[in-house]
Amino acid sequence: MFRLWKLAIRDLKRNRRRSALTLVAVGLGLALLIVTSGFTEGSVQGAIENNIRVRSGHVQVREESYDEDKVSLKWEDLLDDPQGLAAQAQALPQVRAATPVLWASGILATSEESAGVQVFGIDPLSETSTPFREGLVAGEFLAPDDRDSILVGERLARSLGLTAGDDIGLLINTADEQPDEAIFTIRGLYDTGTPSYDEITVFMPLAKAQAFTRAGDRASAVVLLLHDKEDADAVAGALRAPGPTPQKVRTFIWRDLNQVILQAVETSMGIMVLIYLVVLAVVAVVIANTLLMSVFERTREMGILAALGMKGRQVLTMFVLEAGILGVIGIAAGLLLGSLGVYYLATQGWNIGDLASMATAEIGYGETIYAKFAPAEMVQLSIASLVITLLASLYPAWFAARMEPIDALRAL
Repeated sequence: MFRLWKLAIRDLKRNRRRSALTLVAVGLGLALLIVTSGFTEGSVQGAIENNIRVRSGHVQVREESYDEDKVSLKWEDLLDDPQGLAAQAQALPQVRAATPVLWASGILATSEESAGVQVFGIDPLSETSTPFREGLVAGEFLAPDDRDSILVGERLARSLGLTAGDDIGLLINTADEQPDEAIFTIRGLYDTGTPSYDEITVFMPLAKAQAFTRAGDRASAVVLLLHDKEDADAVAGALRAPGPTPQKVRTFIWRDLNQVILQAVETSMGIMVLIYLVVLAVVAVVIANTLLMSVFERTREMGILAALGMKGRQVLTMFVLEAGILGVIGIAAGLLLGSLGVYYLATQGWNIGDLASMATAEIGYGETIYAKFAPAEMVQLSIASLVITLLASLYPAWFAARMEPIDALRAL
């Protein structure tokens, strides 16, 4: 076996240029797969984290009959003791913050333009409002006792030609299904870095939202942030409505609240697998071509080796060893190049700018997408590359092993 290793290495050195090009093909192919995998993983995880941070939280508690698609404000669809539920949730050690929110749909209108918006009644002092407080780019943040102020996304304000301090009309649906309209002052502008969300969301203090929509002390949901999102199932199971006659509530964890993203990932996996197969097929063709060329160049040598007693299986093993050497070195180079590519995208990101606004609000792509290392996928792709490399070597190896010594010696 050692002799076969020596022969395999010697044969690879014989045509260094071809061997180097083959290594480049294997390395670049694997590097491309690793970068693609890391970028996909990062974009999906980033979108989920963005949604958790600015929209869904880790856990939500809602009235059992509440329909999010209808943004219902009927009293029977709202939590009648949201503060009690929030206090109960806040007492759990896994919970970082818990606060009631009220959701409504509305129309923001100037004298010339209008835009459909989602109106969120929030507690400005809660930790769940931190992304909007930290994303403030103009004006001031909301105060709990504000009665005529709203917070508007910078992109939305720019599209309507507005800025902080301007007055604007807001038409909103109410609990009695009669729309109401009022003039509000834009207290401040925010930018969370998630365009699809910032372009349609307007905030006002929870108390004002409850009064404006005639919802009383009710809320659409209680939103929870956890120290560790893996505790979501345990927290959801522990929550019950307070009081002697518990309200019928439903709990949703972050996986339930991000189904659009998770379903999109499942749909796109077929495309990703197809891309992987195409790249691996190209690598396989390069390997097979390299070894076939080597066989044709060494036909007479194969005949001499066979005449000296080398058996067909030894010839086959020698060519498989050559492919294995090319595969291992190419995979090592691919892992290095791919890791560098993922590291760059993980630290610098890829700015997609206005393309992020093309996503729906449920898919919270930020303006900059960052890659993420996926060690398990890197190992799987490396093994797949090696297996494909070895499989691609079988035909050239078999072709060389079945040569008759007399025919091989007459070839040149």
